[in-house]
Amino acid sequence: MFKNSLFKVKKLVLATSLLAVTGAANAGYTITLDDGDSITFGGYIKVDARYTSGNIAANDYWYGGGTVLDSDISNFGFAANETRFNTKYVHGDVTGFIEMDFYGDAVSGGGNEIISNSSKPRLRHAFVKYKNVLVGQTWTTFQNTSSLAEAADFGGPLVASAFIRQGQVRYTNGGLQLSIENPETYKGVHGDDSVPDFIGKYTFKGDWGNVSVSGLARQLQTLDGSESAIGFGIAGRINTFGKDDFRFQVHGGHVGRYVGVTASTDVAKNSNGSWAAEETTSIMVAYRHFWTDDMRSTAFYGNTTTDLRDTDRSHWGVNIFKNVTKQLSFGLEVGNFEMANTTSGSGNTMGGDSNYVQFSTKYVL
Repeated sequence: MFKNSLFKVKKLVLATSLLAVTGAANAGYTITLDDGDSITFGGYIKVDARYTSGNIAANDYWYGGGTVLDSDISNFGFAANETRFNTKYVHGDVTGFIEMDFYGDAVSGGGNEIISNSSKPRLRHAFVKYKNVLVGQTWTTFQNTSSLAEAADFGGPLVASAFIRQGQVRYTNGGLQLSIENPETYKGVHGDDSVPDFIGKYTFKGDWGNVSVSGLARQLQTLDGSESAIGFGIAGRINTFGKDDFRFQVHGGHVGRYVGVTASTDVAKNSNGSWAAEETTSIMVAYRHFWTDDMRSTAFYGNTTTDLRDTDRSHWGVNIFKNVTKQLSFGLEVGNFEMANTTSGSGNTMGGDSNYVQFSTKYVL
């Protein structure tokens, strides 16, 4: 009887709280239940208008790959797929988190422009954290999320950024994080990975910002057998003048799929025709400047190269964002995405290069 009454009280508090927040304009809504429990709703609504021109096929955002065409094309489109919603559940030392967006079928989001522009929901994060241990799907421990550039184009220069969400078990003790994570050999033998990826990271923090040093050790599966792989990353966000900051990422070694969002592969054929772990070198830099308290700009650049496939891909951009309220902002960005040493499907064109202009509207829930 007591449990039933308690359940009704929780439902009543939840219902009245939801009614209260529907007309509120505050970012992030936390509903406090009894016994210290709480539920927080968050996310944002983002709408992008994007114009691209060049010989790389148009996408909603640039990532490390793309399709090189034989001739230039122009494309204009609207997209709201980046819109996302999340909930956080807290009960004592236990935290649960779930987030989804609407890129459910890769970059296109699964919809079409003929009838409804419908998009499929996609699971981004789903994890449980108990004290120092996290279990579930979230950003890889190898990644420093604070070092990502602020951009209208989703994620900024993903071509040179560590950017992976995957299943893992992570232990945190101060600045030290250790994890075992889901293995997958990109361009290798799918489904044959039997040893988890091992990742360690230490983050130095202070009033000046933060810098993280990370390393990963993996066992890659190829048609010729297995390959050991080791990679490293140094990333950070440094406060400079006023509210300005400098962000950077440097990666090297056998980082493979962990960096560049398909710009780099884990394995490739060497000059002898045998499969081997590919060496990747990438650098990303971004500087954010505040013109006023509610207007800011970021200039960013990213480049990734590989040794075996001779990949060379880069992305630069400059933007300006204006907050008209605490939650509502507008942004304008211009930039360029380049895929050097990449051949078109016909084999007649070497290298892709596209410019873009993007206008974004973002409302933080």
